[in-house]
Amino acid sequence: MARTTPNLYLDPRKAALLVIDVQRALFSRRTPIHEAEQLLSNINSLIDRWHQEGGLVVYIQHSNNKMLVKDTPDWEIHPDLKKINSGVLVHKLHGNAFEKTNLMDILESKGIEEVVVTGLVTQGCVRATCIGAHKLGYRVILVEDGHSNYRKDADKIVEDWNQKLSQEYAELITTDSIILRE
Repeated sequence: MARTTPNLYLDPRKAALLVIDVQRALFSRRTPIHEAEQLLSNINSLIDRWHQEGGLVVYIQHSNNKMLVKDTPDWEIHPDLKKINSGVLVHKLHGNAFEKTNLMDILESKGIEEVVVTGLVTQGCVRATCIGAHKLGYRVILVEDGHSNYRKDADKIVEDWNQKLSQEYAELITTDSIILRE
């Protein structure tokens, strides 16, 4: 049974959009990203809205010694993601985008109080960043149709983590229900 999500009004001066690990290598795995085209479309829709309202978009880029080796083509942000050069880029080595990065400093310098979380992968860096942001005192909004993963049971993982994170760490909202206004 589909649920109706009420609109959520956010002030673009106080809410940042976090786009986590939407990188080439994650889209080229044997098991593809679940609903990849729709995911990219949803994230791009949010990026467009944030840019139109002058809000902060933070692109988070993970690196490791396996498939996301820094400065390789697989490490690059997915080419279908919009307007990368008009946002802020944060490099990370850990699941939680706040751990040992300058993300909190960036958000504090802009007066950000709320983070809207999108990206990859649901049970990894998206989960860790939601929990990390919550522990730091941010209002966390998880875009329920704005994150995914490349597991065979991806839809169940997304559904399970939407439920788990919304119980304690994040508010859950759909892409279309987010409205930016001052």
